Amino acid sequence: MADRAPVDSGRADGAAPAPAQAREEGADASAEYRTAELARAAGITVRTLRFYRERRLLPPPRREGRIAWYNEHHLNRLRTISALLARGHTLGGIADLIDAFEKGRDAGGAAELLGLESALVSPWSEETPVRLTPEDLAAHFPGEVTSENLAAALDLGYVAVDGDEVVHVSRRLLDASTALVGEGIPLASVLEAGRVVREHADAVADLFTHLVRAHLFAEDRELSPDGLRRLSDVMDRLRPLAKQVVDVELALAMDRRVRAELESWSRPEEGAREEPEEGAEEEPDAGSAD
Repeated sequence: MADRAPVDSGRADGAAPAPAQAREEGADASAEYRTAELARAAGITVRTLRFYRERRLLPPPRREGRIAWYNEHHLNRLRTISALLARGHTLGGIADLIDAFEKGRDAGGAAELLGLESALVSPWSEETPVRLTPEDLAAHFPGEVTSENLAAALDLGYVAVDGDEVVHVSRRLLDASTALVGEGIPLASVLEAGRVVREHADAVADLFTHLVRAHLFAEDRELSPDGLRRLSDVMDRLRPLAKQVVDVELALAMDRRVRAELESWSRPEEGAREEPEEGAEEEPDAGSAD
């Protein structure tokens, strides 16, 4: 039976204020994480992280007394493990790859897989999850935290339940939703708009990945180590370009739409005329014959 990582809703423990090193996405290699912080950054539970460590899928952390400190190498390894699991690899097979890499057996192939896969699955987003108590959630959306809205947010993947808390996937999305509801837009409408935006965003992502595959990797049935390296380089260059194109096009579309809305408000609807009072005669148009 294939090894499986534990699936639970265990709460992260031991989180402490961030040390002096940077915590943001793309931080330098000196960034360090405590156990709960690393689990949060990798999108797994503390229980799963400890399981991986027990299986020796992670190198030992740096110790400071009883505190374990992890770095960007550990974070990239966890992301690689998640990506390989998603592609059907077992934990046993992943452990063999790591063992081969660390002991020098087939080091080239294992290094390519562990290193380049890690680069390719590095997230494009730079989102910070937010943990909320039920009281926190109610404070963000007064009177709007209904079972229907919670179900919609869970279905979208905006929130997940972790013990007695709710984890929102993105600080920026939470702030935007809070602001929209604060302006008077119902949370249900905000969530429905989020669903539509998600569909369009998925379509844009499909477009970009199709362009890469159709025009740069059309002849590749499988990705060799050289192909993986080339794909990694392409994706590194594509990330800022894709975000730039979407940002510019959205700004231009908003300009067009706002102008159109203003014009529609500033002119009467076509064909709309005041009805004359009953019994009153309509005044002849200017220039008409008597």
